Amino acid sequence: MAQVDPPEVEQGTGPTARRMILGTQLRRLRESAGITRAAAAWEIRASESKISRMELGRVGCKERDVVDLLTMYGVHDPTEREWAVEMVKQANRPGWWRSFNDTLPGWFDNYIGLEEAATRIRTYELMFVPGLLQTEAYARAVISRGNPDSNDPGVEDRVAIRMRRQKLLTGVKPPRLWAVLDEAVLHRPVGGMAVLKEQLEYLLELLKMPTISLQIVPFDMSGYAVESAFSLLQFAEPELPNIAYLEHLNGASYLEKPDELELYGRAFDRLTVDAETPDRSRQMLIKRIADI
Repeated sequence: MAQVDPPEVEQGTGPTARRMILGTQLRRLRESAGITRAAAAWEIRASESKISRMELGRVGCKERDVVDLLTMYGVHDPTEREWAVEMVKQANRPGWWRSFNDTLPGWFDNYIGLEEAATRIRTYELMFVPGLLQTEAYARAVISRGNPDSNDPGVEDRVAIRMRRQKLLTGVKPPRLWAVLDEAVLHRPVGGMAVLKEQLEYLLELLKMPTISLQIVPFDMSGYAVESAFSLLQFAEPELPNIAYLEHLNGASYLEKPDELELYGRAFDRLTVDAETPDRSRQMLIKRIADI
C-alpha cells in the first residue's frame, strides 16, 4: 500500500474544516488500500452512504469507527493513528454556534464552520448587504422580514449569530472578502431610510480595511451575468475543496464539482467586469448616503 501521510492542519482550524480534512484523508487511505466503500461500510457495521458522508465531512466520525477503518486500511503507524484520533476529537467539538441550535437551520450549520475556515470569500448579492457586512439594525430588519419590533426570540438569536460571525473579519487572520452588490441594494429601504443610511455609512467604514473589497453593479448592467445570490469560499488547506454556496428558501446547496465551481467562478469574474471599479463604487456609496 502506498504511504498516505496525514496533512498539516493549521492551529485554529474549526471543527467543520477538521471533519472535512479527516474525511478526505480516510478516502485517500481507503483508495490507496484498494478497498471499496461497501467493504469499508461492512467493517464498521454501517451503510455505504455513511462512508460517503464521512469522507465528504458531512457527518461526524466515531473514534471506534475511525480506528477500525485505519486497521482495515493497513495503517499501523502510531503517529498516523494518533493524528486521526485527535482529529476525531477536535472535529466533534461543538462550534460556538451550536448554542443556537434551536434557532439555526441545520443546513446553515456547515456554512458557518466553512466560513470561519475560509481564507477568501467572494460573494454576490442582489437584495441585501451581505450578512458579514450588516449592522445590527439592518440585520434585525432583514431577519424579521421588515418587522424589527417583533418579540420573536428566534429573531434576536439569529441577529446574535450574524453579529458573532462578523468577528472573523477582525480576527488574527481575517479572510479576504470581495463583495459585489447590485445597485438596488443601495436603494432598498430595509428597516427604513435611517437604518439604510447607517448601513451604507458602515459599509464605507469597512472599506478602509485592506481585506475588504466592494464593487457595485449599476442598474444598467444588473441581471446579465447571474440572477441569484451566491458565495465562493476558498481555503488554505489543500485538502479542503473550494465551495460554491447557494441559499434557498428551505435549504442550501454546497457545490464542489470542478465544472460547477468553474461556472460560478466565471459568473463572478463577469460580475466584477460589469461592476464599477472599487474606487468608483466607493464614490457611488458616498453619493447615495448624501442623497438620503
